[in-house]
Amino acid sequence: MRILLLGLLWALLSPCALAGDDEKAAGPVLEYLEMTPKFTVNLNERKKYLLVNVQLLVEDQANIDKIKKHMPALRHELIMLFSGHSADDLKTTEQREELRKQALDRIRMVLDKYANSDGFRDVFFTEFLVH
Repeated sequence: MRILLLGLLWALLSPCALAGDDEKAAGPVLEYLEMTPKFTVNLNERKKYLLVNVQLLVEDQANIDKIKKHMPALRHELIMLFSGHSADDLKTTEQREELRKQALDRIRMVLDKYANSDGFRDVFFTEFLVH
């Protein structure tokens, strides 16, 4: 009887059993969604352009699917945002961070207009070139 109880106790406290609880406690699954192709837009000055790779941090597959559905509207909004700047507006880290925050707000605005922004967590620039 003791052996049976010890075996049961071991099974409940084994790393495999505890891993299942950790996964449940860890919360929602976050994934990065790359907006492809990269953005290449003309800036507000002659012969200057911006190339930027944008990644969205999204929670759960249902929200990824929702964002993919509205990708044309999201891309349009970001193209309009990015092309409204000059090269001087994008020189410093602080200016680029401000542009990232503006992109975050615009993405939320578009998602809320057509669906909702639930599940959309953040936006990151993984490549950024002003030329």
